[in-house]
Amino acid sequence: MGKPTGFKEFTRDPAPYRDTGTRMLDYGELYPPADVEKLTTQASRCMDCGVAFCQSKDGCPVCNVCPEWNDLVYRDQWKDALNRLHNTNNFPEFTGRVCPAPCEGSCVLGNVDKAVTIKNIEFAIIERGFEEGWVNPQVPTFRTGKKIAVVGSGPAGLAAAAQLNQLGHQVTVYERSDRIGGLLMYGIPNMKLGKDIVDRRVNLLREEGIAFVTEADVGGTGPNAIEQKQLRDDNDAVLFCTGATRARDLPIENRELKGIHLAMEFLHANTKSLLDSNLEDGNYISAKDKNVIVIGGGDTGTDCIATSIRHGAKNVVNFELLPQPTDERQADNPWPLWPKIMRVDYGHGEAAQKFGEDPREYCILSKGFIGDENGKLTGIKTVNVEWMKKDGEFTMHEIDGSEKVWDADLILLSMGFLGPEHYAVESLGVEVDERSNYKAEYGNFATNVPGIFAAGDCRRGQSLVVRAIDEGRRAASAVDQFLMT
Repeated sequence: MGKPTGFKEFTRDPAPYRDTGTRMLDYGELYPPADVEKLTTQASRCMDCGVAFCQSKDGCPVCNVCPEWNDLVYRDQWKDALNRLHNTNNFPEFTGRVCPAPCEGSCVLGNVDKAVTIKNIEFAIIERGFEEGWVNPQVPTFRTGKKIAVVGSGPAGLAAAAQLNQLGHQVTVYERSDRIGGLLMYGIPNMKLGKDIVDRRVNLLREEGIAFVTEADVGGTGPNAIEQKQLRDDNDAVLFCTGATRARDLPIENRELKGIHLAMEFLHANTKSLLDSNLEDGNYISAKDKNVIVIGGGDTGTDCIATSIRHGAKNVVNFELLPQPTDERQADNPWPLWPKIMRVDYGHGEAAQKFGEDPREYCILSKGFIGDENGKLTGIKTVNVEWMKKDGEFTMHEIDGSEKVWDADLILLSMGFLGPEHYAVESLGVEVDERSNYKAEYGNFATNVPGIFAAGDCRRGQSLVVRAIDEGRRAASAVDQFLMT
């Protein structure tokens, strides 16, 4: 694949983000235009490795055949590379931006050197495709007469709708929000995924024949409610892709104080206000001139840090309960598993430049919020912890004398998600599993109710966009088999 000796001749040189000082001043995407010559060189590093772990299920949930399109880019066959990429991934413009790239963690070259810049190449292929006019609506030439409702317009719902539509079924996607995209629209900030990019793909799907209904709250009780039984009666199958939207809360002392918010409340309101009025309507939770503490790491925590900086926060600190990761893999984390190593994401880099240091504080346990006589947040009490391993299990212990009070005007809770909201399926009698997800086996995606299916985070729990796309694609196949046999 690529240049036979490329991996020996060239070092890894990933595409940089836009200048930190400049990008902190706007909500534009992080990514500069692709450097074609540089990408060609980077693609040449892809080895003829025999067993390409990057395209295995662990390396890439949608099983992208990365070596093939790396080779095609090296040979300047970009349109062929795009076709090969679209064969396995409906939305490479999303994964090329927001996926953490487990393919690179599984890259064989990464076992002895730095991995191939697979994510950069994927991003460049799809953007070149749009620029050249190679990405066009693919309108089905026939219709089966079957009608399918997809509930939820995140990556799983859109992928399922795209696949089912191409199979000739009539698909309608229902979204309870005012814009299509789910997590892609309101869960991921503009800096990582521009909403024009989401709209660009949704408009293509619409031109291909998919119908979209916004402000449609399936199972809800408000003015936008859609009754589940009616939805089931009006369609031959219903696929729920509602995501894992129940956030983990922090029920410690004084949780009711004003100034404590779930991360998604903060991010959703900011994106909506930005799209509606460029933040001029004031309908968002402002971090301007505030001491901000983000509790919990991960992508969502980083997004909260970066958004707070763009608001003009006075300071931002990020609490992590676990210890700081090491710079290199440890013995219990061998290749080709995802490397659990120290990373500096875009928000961390921005905070370091603005405030002078990395915002993360490790091994911090939150004990109680502090407020004033008006019920307004003023701070938080914490204690340091240490993690000890005994009989193969890690246990956490508080460190005596390490108690501390931190000033805080705004605290954002970014501690993951507990599963889907059940009201969307309650009246249908859909069973849930021990983790409160809609119960449906991976592979057939069928719930206990005939004709009702589930896929994505609402079925498997909080996960990656690329895994949601995989689930949507596979669920579409299962729904098609159910309808056509």
